[in-house]
Amino acid sequence: MQKTQYWLVKSEPFKYSWEKFNQDGRTFWDGVRNYQARNNLKGMKEGDLVLFYHSNEGKNVVGIAKVVREFYQDPTTDDANWVVVDLSPVEALKNPVSLEQIKAEESLADISLVRQGRLSVMPLKAEEFDKILEMGS
Repeated sequence: MQKTQYWLVKSEPFKYSWEKFNQDGRTFWDGVRNYQARNNLKGMKEGDLVLFYHSNEGKNVVGIAKVVREFYQDPTTDDANWVVVDLSPVEALKNPVSLEQIKAEESLADISLVRQGRLSVMPLKAEEFDKILEMGS
């Protein structure tokens, strides 16, 4: 059995919020138009765990999702360069974890959320994922 990988995806709440994601129960993660983020989507495997981050407004990690379908052509474009994965919500964090809290946590200094602010899909190490969960519990 493959080892679980960990990721973080960003969504602006007014475009696609955690609440809407929970109502839908499943979604394809579209709109990625950055090659590095696209390559990260291609790296996602079924069963991987994903932190859901509200960007722009709020700037909080608000929940945990999981990958339920590996990458396929983005149905919103004919451009073969772009792919999506399907995600389902797992659970909300008891306490959203803010970007400020993450930046203040020494063990998270190297995560892409801090180092590459514009990247919308990024890998996390297991210990970074666990630390954020601990901060949100």
